[in-house]
Amino acid sequence: METGSDSRHLPVASGNFVIGGKKKIVLDAYLGTCVGVAMFDRTAEVGGLLHILLPEWTGYEKPWRASIYATTGVPVFIKALSDAGADVNRLEAWVAGGALVGPVSQRDLDLDVGGRTVDVVHSILKRRGINICNEETGGYFSCRLSVDLNTFECDIQPIIKRNKDSTEYFKKPTPDEISRSIDAVRPIPQVALKLVRIIRESDYNMKQIATEVKQDQVISANVIRLCNSSYVGLQKKVDTIDRALVIMGEKLLLQMVLSASMELYFSDSSQGYSLCKGGLFQHALGTATIAEELAKFTGRSEPQIAYTAGLVHDIGKVVLDKYISAASPFFYRRPRDMAMDLFAAEKEKIGFTHPEAGALLAREWGLPDNLIDIIRYHHSPEAATVDPELCHLVYLADFLMSRFKVGQELERMCADRFAARLQRIGLSTSQFPVIVDLIPQRIFDLNSLLL
Repeated sequence: METGSDSRHLPVASGNFVIGGKKKIVLDAYLGTCVGVAMFDRTAEVGGLLHILLPEWTGYEKPWRASIYATTGVPVFIKALSDAGADVNRLEAWVAGGALVGPVSQRDLDLDVGGRTVDVVHSILKRRGINICNEETGGYFSCRLSVDLNTFECDIQPIIKRNKDSTEYFKKPTPDEISRSIDAVRPIPQVALKLVRIIRESDYNMKQIATEVKQDQVISANVIRLCNSSYVGLQKKVDTIDRALVIMGEKLLLQMVLSASMELYFSDSSQGYSLCKGGLFQHALGTATIAEELAKFTGRSEPQIAYTAGLVHDIGKVVLDKYISAASPFFYRRPRDMAMDLFAAEKEKIGFTHPEAGALLAREWGLPDNLIDIIRYHHSPEAATVDPELCHLVYLADFLMSRFKVGQELERMCADRFAARLQRIGLSTSQFPVIVDLIPQRIFDLNSLLL
């Protein structure tokens, strides 16, 4: 699909749909396990895109809005198109996404959330007599479904930056070069290091912390911006750190200060791992938020500590980013073609992995042993020794982000031991849809942080 240079791209977050008439806008849905449905009536010049998270409501707590689930979202989407002037009898549909969580056996179909979502979509469209013109569903990899509201053409493409393949010029870094890359990363701000420690000890004076934050203009500005984003969702505007403390409370402000501090590092990485502006930070923030929710749900860790661990788990990617950038086509194709974990591809090509680099950097910064352990083993949590349960929580949060919030960063996590890893924190594969339902809706609006 070719679009005009003046067409504006509008991402459609999971659990949402966007409908419009003829205009120079391209709607995009970035899909992993989620399912995207594009529908349009060329005659009426009305179309839209629906981004579905789950096949149906899991029954856990209150259901999200109707568009989260296929059973309710597709009918609502069709009605909205009809209300906008489309004739249901003329609607054409494109369907994409629904990637498998991992190798799924007949006994493990509980994990196939995407496949069951696709089945529900098929059933509803068939019942309404709506023809599916094109479909790319299943498999193990993410894609982008787009619909151009100016031409009412659709496209399905794999998510990858189309850089020139420079693999033939790639030179594997030496251990000394890796060491110098770690030394080149700026020191962690003292206020962030203090926050990490006090979260672990649960003994702090937030007013004193706020005073220290105000002395760092960059972190202070980042905190205020995060507080005013739709991700936090405050009803009142925050313009000072003191006001943020009053409106948000100590724990949430503490999280935002730590998040703003870590953004300074992840924002430096934009050529290798990141697939979009701010991709690494969005992934880190989402993983932190999900880890916190999982800690509350399972009772296996203190939520604030889980949030911190999720936030820093991928810090090693800052160290290796320039090496990934030099051979990014390889790091897309190799995990895809060989169905391997990204960190296995790192080991093959670079001789070093982001968990290894992250652990060395964390030790250089003087982070607590439990965080160093999680940074080192979040891809293989059974190897963790300091706090294995917390490491399993972060692994699961990272896994959910890699499957349900794609298009942010280069990542591939295999699910070979997924059932055993769930069991380690008291969960089963049959609970997987409920676990997905735990993902806070604000995770899918993370792009707003960049506006």
